[in-house]
Amino acid sequence: MIKAHLSFLADDLLEGRETGSRGYDIAAHYVTTQFLQYGLAPKGDKGGFLQRVPLRATRLVQESPLLELSGKGGTEKLAYLDDYMTGGSLLEDQSAAAAPLVFAGYGIEADRLKHHDYAGLDVKGKIVVVLAGKPRSFPTEEGAHFSSSEQKRELAARHGAVGMITIPTPASEKAFPFARAKEYRYIPTMAWVDGKGVAAHQQPTLQNRYTLSMPAAHKLFAQSKMKLDSIYELVAAEKPLPRGELDLSARMASQSTRSDLASSNVVGMIEGSDPKLKHEYVVFSAHLDHLGQVKEKSGDNIFNGAMDNASGVATLIETARLFSQGQVKPKRSILFVAVTGEEKGLLGADYFASNPTVPARAIVANVNLDMPLLTFDFKNVMAFGAEHSSLKGNLQRALKPMNLELIPDPWPEQGLFTRSDHYMFVRQGIPSIFLATGMASFQKGEDGAKQWEHFLSTNYHQPSDDLNLPFNFDAAARFAQLNYNIALEIANAAEKPTWNKGDFFGDTFRK
Repeated sequence: MIKAHLSFLADDLLEGRETGSRGYDIAAHYVTTQFLQYGLAPKGDKGGFLQRVPLRATRLVQESPLLELSGKGGTEKLAYLDDYMTGGSLLEDQSAAAAPLVFAGYGIEADRLKHHDYAGLDVKGKIVVVLAGKPRSFPTEEGAHFSSSEQKRELAARHGAVGMITIPTPASEKAFPFARAKEYRYIPTMAWVDGKGVAAHQQPTLQNRYTLSMPAAHKLFAQSKMKLDSIYELVAAEKPLPRGELDLSARMASQSTRSDLASSNVVGMIEGSDPKLKHEYVVFSAHLDHLGQVKEKSGDNIFNGAMDNASGVATLIETARLFSQGQVKPKRSILFVAVTGEEKGLLGADYFASNPTVPARAIVANVNLDMPLLTFDFKNVMAFGAEHSSLKGNLQRALKPMNLELIPDPWPEQGLFTRSDHYMFVRQGIPSIFLATGMASFQKGEDGAKQWEHFLSTNYHQPSDDLNLPFNFDAAARFAQLNYNIALEIANAAEKPTWNKGDFFGDTFRK
């Protein structure tokens, strides 16, 4: 069954399932029919399976961006795509700023970690320059929260900045090369829209945000009293960074075209069997969207997203089937939610978590499935976020009878804890994990870590993430069975999941 779901969802017919597209709507209809077939109850809007998500999209007018640096040595105009990248604005058609530059380290304020990049800095009416990422000393997942672009933008705006320039570090450039960002310049930026027609999580005073290449970052600091190489040395040594005025200014400008559209989450339910506990809900989520079709790209221009995340949605559907046809009934109700807009900034999950179709306080946990690599005979799994709540115990109990193990985050520098849909549930105070296949295989000579490395370097967010990948459908069936076991473990536990005592995310977001 998983092969059948994948074969449809990753077909060229759906043109990459871009959020708001006809191809995505076809995919959503397919998931709806599967939920119907397996007897799930509709839990979307108005008695149906679909929850409508109102959206606003923006595209940068590619000829419009301007970035000039001015200092004692004169004015230098940087080149779009070679020196910098920027995106469209969701709030205005014309965006512009001209102001002095202030270096604010990483642009992070974290009281618990005693890190205050804005302490003593006056950035009101100025453009802040910040390093990508976070100090290596930060705890992995807590650091991922503070280093997220949304957190940095919100903080800069709160301090009165009118623009932001992000410069790479050697580590961030290795993790996500600037050259790769250029490949996504034609893909629109989106946000969900609230009942008043306002795009969510936007900073009206901070619509001018640019990211520099490594050579352009050196150009910026060449006219400053601070030197970038010295800053990088301090970063490597984990020593305090200088902060302050850079003795130069910048002028930014761009144009955007905006439009309103809509997409849908698909929500189905297996009702719990316990008269009391059935009013509590365990949410299993997987994003249904991918990057779509880039018509400006020559050759194969459809981003099918077979592994990212048709594999997760196929697992979601198969897990629902196991419940609908199984003999053991969950005591708590289980929601299966295929969400839209993950590739556009976790939009569908954020919308559902902010506007749930069941009572918000009745959601007790989220397990998110995003890009499980189903090409090898995995014998361990990764569960980002498991260290923060009692869900780790639920997971370990589900793993044990399957002879599977849990491994820690193998890529702490990538901040994956904040980069998938489960994090939107975390922000609503709900214990959550992001589950994927691990690094080892039951098969001798089969290296799961190398397969992950190959996929991420060659196929991730590329048209080659398609049905030609060497899927291992026995492993896929095992992953679905594991998700069934996890769901049953959480749904039938005497106590609902809780945050660990003193946990940062529990303390920050618990409601």
